[in-house]
Amino acid sequence: MATTFVATRAASTFPVYKIGGGVMCAAWGVIEIAANPTAGDIYQMCRLPAGAVVLGGWLYGDDLDTGTESLNMDIGWAANADEIADPDGFGNLDVLTGDSFALGNVANVAGLMYPLQGVLLTAGPKAFTAETIIEVVCNVTAATGGTGTMSVVVQYMVP
Repeated sequence: MATTFVATRAASTFPVYKIGGGVMCAAWGVIEIAANPTAGDIYQMCRLPAGAVVLGGWLYGDDLDTGTESLNMDIGWAANADEIADPDGFGNLDVLTGDSFALGNVANVAGLMYPLQGVLLTAGPKAFTAETIIEVVCNVTAATGGTGTMSVVVQYMVP
């Protein structure tokens, strides 16, 4: 059965920081995944204030699926008072690989490091009119492992 996990910074009681004037802000959340993610699990990572315009961000984490990977997760947002949910609006990430790699001047040790993409690539910055929860959704369970730390950082401004 699918479960929703809520990071401290995504809790309804956690205050949402908001500053005006085009200053870049960041919202983030960290979850320690203690059991292999199950298809349908939702990880609520952080909240954005009403009026937030997302400019970018990252999903980080331990190598949550070792060996031949099958863990498939997406990152998007939950429905709010004005917008419908889009579970892969910031990334239909497909099978996550935590293997180390080197590409030009960019290198990664074993672990997850994925930039937010989705609508940011196809339509530019994403504006939200109501307070919004950013979440990661598990589509396919990890083949091996599935435990470790996952975090999300969202860069935004409030015009």
